[in-house]
Amino acid sequence: MMSAARFATAPRAASRAFSTSASRSSDLAKLVLIGRLGKDPELRRTKTDKEYVSYTVATTNYPPPPPGPDGARPEPKTSWHTVTSFHPGVNNYLQNLRKGSHVYVEANYEMRDLEPEGDATHGQKHVFLRHEMIRVLKGPPSHAGEEGAEH
Repeated sequence: MMSAARFATAPRAASRAFSTSASRSSDLAKLVLIGRLGKDPELRRTKTDKEYVSYTVATTNYPPPPPGPDGARPEPKTSWHTVTSFHPGVNNYLQNLRKGSHVYVEANYEMRDLEPEGDATHGQKHVFLRHEMIRVLKGPPSHAGEEGAEH
């Protein structure tokens, strides 16, 4: 015999219908990039004289877009992502990386309003990527570098 107690469910605290994991007290926007450094990382300074390193990662959409009506595939497009690091210890490491290195990057993703310059930038946003972690997957094509290092 089946009893009603058998099918009863225990009340759950703060459950979410779309996820079985516990809810977080803060939200997160993170971007993962796998690509090549477009140029050597650069040491720069903010307006308040704080040092930071800026580096650019090039990624290509893959697989390439589907063939067009004529049967030809369009060329894959390259996207350029500028990542900024404010970690003093990591900045020394980043400055030793070279253009062409194949890297895996994790960065916090933030949308910021552009500084107004006349009416040209009204309502426009800028994607700000703050460095969290980088791993060199392969050194630049012409140099043998540190592979698998993580910072």
